Amino acid sequence: MFNNLLYLGWIVLDLAILVLAFYLWGKIGVIAIISSNVVLMNIFVLKGMTLFGMPATGGNVLYASIFLSTDIIEEYYGAKEARKAVFIGFFISIIFLIASRFIILFHPARWDIYDYTIKRIFSPTWRIIGASMLAYLISQNMDVVTYGWLKSIAPNQLWIRNNGSTWSSQMIDTIIFCLAAFTGVYSFKVLTGIIISTYILKVIVAAIDTPFIYLTKVLVKIKPSIIEGN
Repeated sequence: MFNNLLYLGWIVLDLAILVLAFYLWGKIGVIAIISSNVVLMNIFVLKGMTLFGMPATGGNVLYASIFLSTDIIEEYYGAKEARKAVFIGFFISIIFLIASRFIILFHPARWDIYDYTIKRIFSPTWRIIGASMLAYLISQNMDVVTYGWLKSIAPNQLWIRNNGSTWSSQMIDTIIFCLAAFTGVYSFKVLTGIIISTYILKVIVAAIDTPFIYLTKVLVKIKPSIIEGN
């Protein structure tokens, strides 16, 4: 029960921070959230937990909120800017991958008490980030395309393009990432459970984020300068 409540609270907090960044700094603020989440999710994914009776990893919320981030950018700044944000996140992943390789190569000082922990955390990252980068590029670009298509056929239905683009692209993302990152690490049964549960949990995040994208409409009316000149 504690994990479930904490998970729901984390979703609301993470999405609120995203909307606040959008209100304060517009597109730059949203890109900053994407960049930070790209790094953190590749660390937090190593944390295994149980949510609502299902196996899950710790990166779910942060990664799912990236889809809302690109939706916000596409909604107010266009598909071109959304794709640019996707590739900025991809570039940040490359930097993180390189940096994590370097940090574990240094010989620790005699007084260093964290070397073992750092190696435990960052040693698996080559595969985790590789899988994440592959899934990220495919699914995020799919999200941008799908969002634009849904906007063209249902221009007055924000919830349709927000949820429809996220649910479809999240499914592709979850399958690609889990297969690439965890095949051979977990049994087929556990891996299947992670894929199903991870997708369900991402769908929950997408459903909860709907009021937040509507909130951005209110904020734009209050502060039109968020999108003016961008």
